[in-house]
Amino acid sequence: MRKKIVLLGCLVLVNVLFLSAAQGQDNGNGDFPTFIPNNMMTTPYGPAFADIVLVPSNFLPCKGGPFALCYYSGPEPETCVITEDGKFARCKCFEFAYGKYFVDINAILDTEIYLETIAECGLEGSMCQETNQAPVCESINSGEFIPGADSVSTFSFECIPEEGIGLTNCPQDLYAGCMTAPCIKTDEEGIVDCLCPTFAGPYQIGLNNQTCDIGPELVWSAAFNPNAGGKTFPTPPGCIPDAPVDAGGCPLLPEDIPLPPNNIDCEEVCQEYESCQNSKGVELGFTCDATLCTSTCNDRGLVGEACSGLESCDVSEIIKLEEEVGCSCCASQICGCEPNGKTEEAVFELNEKQRERGITPQCDINGTLCGKKSPSGGSCSLAPVGAPTSVPLYFLIPLFISIKRIWRIKKS
Repeated sequence: MRKKIVLLGCLVLVNVLFLSAAQGQDNGNGDFPTFIPNNMMTTPYGPAFADIVLVPSNFLPCKGGPFALCYYSGPEPETCVITEDGKFARCKCFEFAYGKYFVDINAILDTEIYLETIAECGLEGSMCQETNQAPVCESINSGEFIPGADSVSTFSFECIPEEGIGLTNCPQDLYAGCMTAPCIKTDEEGIVDCLCPTFAGPYQIGLNNQTCDIGPELVWSAAFNPNAGGKTFPTPPGCIPDAPVDAGGCPLLPEDIPLPPNNIDCEEVCQEYESCQNSKGVELGFTCDATLCTSTCNDRGLVGEACSGLESCDVSEIIKLEEEVGCSCCASQICGCEPNGKTEEAVFELNEKQRERGITPQCDINGTLCGKKSPSGGSCSLAPVGAPTSVPLYFLIPLFISIKRIWRIKKS
């Protein structure tokens, strides 16, 4: 009987929490999917959309995509414009097709996913510090977090080399809590429009020496850590695979490739590479490795070309290996996984595109993931259906020789 009473009490509590969440504001903003932000007081300092960070373990590591980065949004050019009712801000944010990202467990805007995540990870997130261990990661990678959204706003280290990182304390005022907000595509390449709930309170901008007041119609995308010297971005204990080295990312492999750790199943690693192919038979793990770890914040389109679709594949053993060794885009080399012919050609082309954009590909750094040029010298892409067929010249040479011989015989 006592157990039943406890269980009933828990169910009542959950229902109360859901009722609290249902009182959150409905966005009703144009093209954005309708959603009700999680209104639960996830910390004593505010609801989920206040984007509160209390301890480092609040940040849950994920890998996949697509995701958005609103960390730098607020003033021009990536503005956050307050909606007429003041409850939201439409923020221009950077778009990423694939990569390493982090979610603040206190700022999960879907109530059901929040409850599922804290049940699995604990209130502070300490039980989900392995990549993609938290339920929220799978929800975002599957595109189911907020149905109708093209991507979801999270945190990523991708733009630190270009944009920087830091901290500016601001007094109580309105700011946009963009963590896990829904985003939709725009006509501007690499930029998405995210609908971020607003919250009034003290906050911190993620850059040094910034002006808090940026005008009556604009607000910063921000967060708040009440601890002295506390940070509003992740501070992992070790290096981060696939993140920029300047931002604490793990390095690429040296020319002397290390042996795989004993607890890594290289057969499974290679199977994960082989099994994840696009419609043209290109193995996405290889093409992504060839571009992701040498890309820049201003060159996100090429990563999209190389990595899109990988978020739907199981790459858990690949992630495990890279975290174990402490290297980026390196699993295939350590385990000796061999790409198929179409993949080799695709990697070669991606390397050429990187060089054309002034990026040094991994091939030129450590001699790996170089790919092979197509025998025809052209693209490895398949011809579109209905395209006219052409006969290569070398097929016609024997015919020309035969015709010439027959002509000589007749002439003699």
